Amino acid sequence: MKKLDLNYPTCPIRNVLSRISDKWSLLILCTLEANGTLRYKELMNAIPDISQKMLSSTLKRLEEDHLLTRKMYAEIPPKVEYSLTEMGKELIPSVQLMINWAQTHFEEITK
Repeated sequence: MKKLDLNYPTCPIRNVLSRISDKWSLLILCTLEANGTLRYKELMNAIPDISQKMLSSTLKRLEEDHLLTRKMYAEIPPKVEYSLTEMGKELIPSVQLMINWAQTHFEEITK
């Protein structure tokens, strides 16, 4: 197997991590995993310190990355629901490993 050059701009690990390692992406993915399909307002309520602008932009980026799906209903007022795609669901076990590791080592890291 060819060794990955982590410093090379097209490195898969480097690029994927940069897309999901911001402050909000993992919180949104974990919230959807824990609660299933949610509407925009429900996501806002579940993550109380996120701004509307940041939630909207992060949801858009996660949708573009095929980690969540946005379903819009033709009704008034507009109804939009978000849920994990299969690819998003596949990511969750790896995210859960990072969460478990962080919980185990939190005090050591934050000293």
